[in-house]
Amino acid sequence: MLDILAGLIATTRPKQWTKNVLFVFPAIVFSENLFEPHLVGRVIVCCMLLILSAGSVYIFNDLADLDADRAHPVKRLRPIAAGRVPVAYAKLAAVALPLLALFAAFQFDTRIALLILVYFGLQLAYSLYLKHIVLLDILAVTAGFVLRVIAGGIVIDVSLSPWLYASAGLLALFLVIGKRRQELALHGDVARETRPVFSRYNLPLLDDMLRVVTTSTMITYILYTVESPTMIRHGENLGLLTVPFVLYGLFRYLYLIHIEKRGGAPDEVLLTDRPLQATLALAALAYFLILYVL
Repeated sequence: MLDILAGLIATTRPKQWTKNVLFVFPAIVFSENLFEPHLVGRVIVCCMLLILSAGSVYIFNDLADLDADRAHPVKRLRPIAAGRVPVAYAKLAAVALPLLALFAAFQFDTRIALLILVYFGLQLAYSLYLKHIVLLDILAVTAGFVLRVIAGGIVIDVSLSPWLYASAGLLALFLVIGKRRQELALHGDVARETRPVFSRYNLPLLDDMLRVVTTSTMITYILYTVESPTMIRHGENLGLLTVPFVLYGLFRYLYLIHIEKRGGAPDEVLLTDRPLQATLALAALAYFLILYVL
């Protein structure tokens, strides 16, 4: 039973829990509420609810893609596809976890519960339909990240700059396209067999999309730093000092994709690439100094 439980936990993709921190916490950081304990507590609870919700979706996806995953050179090692977690237990978890997440969310904050309902609806549509439609599959995954940013603002009752939403959404789109690009580059015909929508993509198209989104992300982020009043200190727009970190981070990720042939799993890149980790740490320090010290 412990092996099954461990397999179910692995199926919820623990490495991807980091994206809840990256996309839920910006609201409390940029609203200058990071040292409000009750608000930090609410954000942490919100992250836990989103982790539980996303985990249940991963289990559902692995059940829906079971045959395709078993034919995939990497995904065949996932617990359900590999047989470590019996299908019956996985189905039980796929039903119980969403109900648990919704019950806890309604007890915590009705607005977050409704947002999680929207998230479940989007993910269900993706698993059953949208993932088979070219371009919409990428946009649907990106929308899940944007919902996390929205949740971060809702849970602490702050109104965020639309440029922050746009920056986060474009960054998510950048990561999603990069992941698609690497899956196709590394697995080619196998990727097309296991995920039919890949037959409608090719590397030149995905590379063009990456160029457009990279440029759009930088422009949008610069506009955010200029338009956000929280970034202005002593009459100076200090937020512009953080632009080099974002630029390097995007370029570093493109380097990993094109030169080191990585990027197929953004969560693993974040946990293993030292230059990218150093960039995030320096950017976090810069934000802290600008928002809470100067």
